[in-house]
Amino acid sequence: MAEEPENLTLIIVRKLAERFDGFADDLHNVKIRLSYVEENLAGVNRRLDRFDARLDQIEKRLDLVEPHQPGFRE
Repeated sequence: MAEEPENLTLIIVRKLAERFDGFADDLHNVKIRLSYVEENLAGVNRRLDRFDARLDQIEKRLDLVEPHQPGFRE
């Protein structure tokens, strides 16, 4: 007796499940990479903040900042 053909709906559902598993793996990898990008961006922002503070100190020491200018801090 010949084997009965498999249910078409079941075949489609299995293929979709395989694809969704692949998407889940890809999404996980994207999340990991995004977290690395966010960490590196935070590091760059910290460095820029330090440079900004140092520039403010230099300007103040050289009397390049007038008291009415927005960057003036006492």
